[in-house]
Amino acid sequence: MQQSISREALLNAIRVRLAESPVVALLGARQVGKTTLAEQMAAAWVGQTVVFDLEKTGPLEALRAAPERLLSDREGLVIIDEVQRMPELFEVLRPICDSRQRKAVFLLLGSASWELVKGVSETLAGRIQFVDVAGFSLSEVGGGELSRLWLRGGFPRAFLAEGTGAWERWMESFTRTFLERDIPGIGSRVAPAALGRFWRMLGHFHGQTWNAAELARSLDVSVSAVNHYRDLLAGTFMVRVLPPWFENLGKRLVKSPKVYLRDSGILHHLSGISAMLELQLHPRYGASWEGFALEQVLMAHGGREAYCYGTQRGAELDLLLLRRGRRWGFEFKCSDAPKTTKSMQVALDDLKLEHLWVVYPGTLRYPLTEKITALPLLEIPGLELQTP
Repeated sequence: MQQSISREALLNAIRVRLAESPVVALLGARQVGKTTLAEQMAAAWVGQTVVFDLEKTGPLEALRAAPERLLSDREGLVIIDEVQRMPELFEVLRPICDSRQRKAVFLLLGSASWELVKGVSETLAGRIQFVDVAGFSLSEVGGGELSRLWLRGGFPRAFLAEGTGAWERWMESFTRTFLERDIPGIGSRVAPAALGRFWRMLGHFHGQTWNAAELARSLDVSVSAVNHYRDLLAGTFMVRVLPPWFENLGKRLVKSPKVYLRDSGILHHLSGISAMLELQLHPRYGASWEGFALEQVLMAHGGREAYCYGTQRGAELDLLLLRRGRRWGFEFKCSDAPKTTKSMQVALDDLKLEHLWVVYPGTLRYPLTEKITALPLLEIPGLELQTP
């Protein structure tokens, strides 16, 4: 197994945005590879580079003491890692970005989205572009590694671990550090043990419609507490909250989001699964595939304007993407030969979809109806959202 994976598409996205904007922010979970991407950008940069890692006491205290002096006269590429630890920097960067004497561009790395975006929205609007950094995608690791990526997840060190034991130890260390250091590091006072119980419990509700009351009863806490826990995990890129799509269709629609653990490896670790055979025998096998395949679609085609859909009578669509005024549907089936269902036809008609793809683990693409196609997950990276 190779010990490094090329992420040239992400590097190109960063290069393009640095050429267009004074500030570029890389947003993604801890340990997902943002620092490595920044190091690669720095190594290839023609000119001066400087890095401020705000997890280290020295750079953090220096910037707190004299941020304008340290940043205003810089030249070249300035990288600020874990920028959410010092949101007041956004106020400092605004006049620097607007200055005609500016000679630097800034690459910000953040692993807590709500703090970063809040600060940016108030200070750097129009001056910043974003690059979302997820774990390894299927297009990066190659189709031959589909099972490994699904089982282990996309965190680089988890995917590249030498064996199952090394993967388990890395996952245990990551989840513990995340709860005991990273969450308190963003100012949260939630007890690590309480958030850890919620995180594990959420694995049992992976891919289901959000029901705060049921989770609150299971954990013996308040509804407001579980909503806060969910928002913490969503804000640190551990959980995806997929909003519902609803409009006046003359039907009673489900207006609650669906919730997924974003990384399949985290889901499996929290569920006590460490081998593919264990996964295949697990009652959440189908839900695991749904979450994994959904993330691959969103990595390939972007997470904006992405929704779930459901009616009170049981018709559902796993994923609805709106692109250029058109609607595209996706269902995720862990089956060797998926078939159409009444629910698919209802969603196709209700939403007036251009096309609906049933994404499955096989290798053969074939039509199910004129507007429904069985599509191997391997083909998702190259899928063009146009009528086949």
